[in-house]
Amino acid sequence: MPRFSSAFVMRIFVVFTALLLMTGCRAGQPWVEVGDQRYYVEIADDPGERAQGLMFRDALDDDAGMLFIFPDVAPRAFWMRNTRIPLDIVYLGPELRIVGWSLNTPPCRTQRCPSYPSIRPARYVLEVNAGEMARLGASVGDRLRVGNIPDIGDAP
Repeated sequence: MPRFSSAFVMRIFVVFTALLLMTGCRAGQPWVEVGDQRYYVEIADDPGERAQGLMFRDALDDDAGMLFIFPDVAPRAFWMRNTRIPLDIVYLGPELRIVGWSLNTPPCRTQRCPSYPSIRPARYVLEVNAGEMARLGASVGDRLRVGNIPDIGDAP
């Protein structure tokens, strides 16, 4: 049987532990799936978080987004004031079906920013990088999946 030095064993242990930690980093993080694409999302579920949204961000990871959770189903309208990156704004009904969207929504750096309303009432709004819905071939009516979001639960 081969003998390994304690330094070698320690290095293997450190590498194994680092790999284990890296794979588990997102295990409990909230996520939303559109088709086969999983987005790890920040949750905006109170008025302050919803007002802040993705303002003042210079970038958004390819597999990241923000999910806005509202207490009721109602017409929604978002704007892009102080948002520095173009986004797809996806409006979702209570059953997590896409009820409307604003695709490739441009940033707004002026005092007068246009509003982008939902076509139908929505309970949730997903924001991801511009172009993602087109890249995925998503359509109005598609149902999204979620996980690790207590207010919604794991949807099938």
